[in-house]
Amino acid sequence: MTDKNPNEDRYTVPGLARGLQLLMQFNRDERELSGAELSRRMGLPRASVFRMLFTLEQSGFLERCPDGVSYKLGLSVLRLGFELLASMELTEVGRPVIEELRDRCGFSAHVVVRDARDVVFIAKAAGGNAMFHSIQVGARLPAHATVLGRSLLSDIDLKELSALYPESVLPAYTPKTPTTLKDLKALIDQDRERGYGVSMGGYETGISTIAAPVFNEQGRVACAISISVPSQRIEDEALMPLVDMVMAAAAQMTERLSHLPQRGGWPAKTKDKKSA
Repeated sequence: MTDKNPNEDRYTVPGLARGLQLLMQFNRDERELSGAELSRRMGLPRASVFRMLFTLEQSGFLERCPDGVSYKLGLSVLRLGFELLASMELTEVGRPVIEELRDRCGFSAHVVVRDARDVVFIAKAAGGNAMFHSIQVGARLPAHATVLGRSLLSDIDLKELSALYPESVLPAYTPKTPTTLKDLKALIDQDRERGYGVSMGGYETGISTIAAPVFNEQGRVACAISISVPSQRIEDEALMPLVDMVMAAAAQMTERLSHLPQRGGWPAKTKDKKSA
């Protein structure tokens, strides 16, 4: 382990660090928090927290809620997020690919990346079905519980997977969620062997997802491309053409990212295209 540089503390701005820590207290489950609650969580005097709240509110990073007591994230946070996404090569390369995929299949198409144990949507091409318009860029899903996550986890070994999921029982979202590391690894290996993954109602009832990994110039998984089908089950005769479209899109994006034809990790098999 690398020793901490004694000079690092000289360049740290404590107020900025605390302000960023305060912003990180907000999440999808706790969108509104009071100054008193933030003070308690951060272990800081209320006066210090309220000064940070005032500064962040003035800068647009926080907004006062109608109750006059609580705060929520402001538009400046959203603007930073979109600026980051817009500057990412994956977003720029992936957007035309998923728009073409959407036009071919008629369903919503997405580019997703992995952030530790989460799947994060970074680009979206909305299909004709309004039910999928709610899946917004920036949305997060648990990687272990989704076929998207299995695609993104498909190039890490069991040791890395064990470090990522050290608990003996994984959270279950549906009866199809793998709840042990062994079960998760088996599903990942199955998808890797085929080169794609399919989930029919596996995470959300009434929605089926087809996903395939995209590789960078090192042959590592950079992201995944997927489509969402508004059906609890995709019939066999419809599944195979959709799988081919998703895999073709993933191959196209792989070539654009790596700048080499046929660059990627593992080849897909053309037989046995069945749902996991």
